[in-house]
Amino acid sequence: MSWDADVTVVGAGAAGLSLAVSLAQPLPSGGPAPRVVVVEAPPGPLRPPARTWCYWEAGAGPYDAMLSASWDRLRLYAPDGAVVDRPLAPMRYKMLRSDRFEAAMAGRLGAYGVDVRRMTVESAHDTDGGAVVRGRDASGAPCVVRSGLVFDSRPPRRLPAARTTLLQHFRGWFVRTARPAFDPGAATLMDFRLPQPHRGLAFGYVLPLSRHDALVEYTEFSRAALSGAAYDRALHRYCTSVLGLGDYAVRESEQGVIPMSDGAYPRRHGRRVYVIGAAGGATRPATGYTFSAIQRQSRHLAEAVRAGRSPARTPAVHGRRARTMDAVLLRALDTGRVDGGAFFTHLFSTVPTERVLRFLDGATSPREDFGIGLRTPVLPMLRSLLELPLLRRSVPAAGPGRR
Repeated sequence: MSWDADVTVVGAGAAGLSLAVSLAQPLPSGGPAPRVVVVEAPPGPLRPPARTWCYWEAGAGPYDAMLSASWDRLRLYAPDGAVVDRPLAPMRYKMLRSDRFEAAMAGRLGAYGVDVRRMTVESAHDTDGGAVVRGRDASGAPCVVRSGLVFDSRPPRRLPAARTTLLQHFRGWFVRTARPAFDPGAATLMDFRLPQPHRGLAFGYVLPLSRHDALVEYTEFSRAALSGAAYDRALHRYCTSVLGLGDYAVRESEQGVIPMSDGAYPRRHGRRVYVIGAAGGATRPATGYTFSAIQRQSRHLAEAVRAGRSPARTPAVHGRRARTMDAVLLRALDTGRVDGGAFFTHLFSTVPTERVLRFLDGATSPREDFGIGLRTPVLPMLRSLLELPLLRRSVPAAGPGRR
């Protein structure tokens, strides 16, 4: 089977669907939008299970109707139990489930007349005058999509060479308690009242959906993931000894591993094959957050294509200054020079939350970044900065991702 299009989008996750909808929506001028084909994997191991994406945003957003919940306050618990409780205005912290997002975006693609083809992609590469995606459908029959541009969101087989690579790995339980145990008005972003690894950090994460229901996660930033039994022990200890939930039932679980690397992700594999999403560097190295960056990336790429400009001229998802600061923090955490719990607690305690969130999103000015830097452990961070040019980049093993 063979299809032709102006643009092929490989992958129907957050990055692929966001870009495809942005490309295919009607042009303000009334002219024809690019013809888009979306290629998604057939049901099976290449399609990830339902997962949760979180992001912060000021005011109403384009996905508010799909949200599971949102909060206008964030909490952080220091290792000694001290509480940092801050309002987020004008921002809200938003929780979006992937299955609701994918269903809604599929509906928009259908309304725009976009073809969605199921095939296992084997290659995406330049050809004379265009690009071609080759693969096989569920029956094993060969499939080909030819187009002028390809945007590929498939995870890389290997991560890029980096000076530091940590993993953000976690397991979350959707729990229901017998008695009211949660405050639906505030999300707990980091709870450091947990045993800490020798290097890196560990924290709890609580997104309350009602007085009785919440997503409760155990998360580590460290070099290696844990066994399933180890995550379950950590979560049970957190739910009982720290949160004091009493009787609870686990209704659903989710798990993931997000590489946190200072490596340089490629923006394209050829003149007409571009890389998007986490594979294209959308994940913020020091936090693991990806969804908001995907939206910026999709908007910039769609604007360029619809205006007839080269996507190669769009800005990088995370600027050089943000990537350098992330490299310094990753190195400081990996060497054990900085206590992660103390670092984030002090940051949220001394800097307005709205500014911290803009900082984590790479949206602060150099002056604001300098002021925030003065509130970090200056000498350990400076030592980590000065040694970055001396470190050898190596190629780590790849891992799955989310958030």
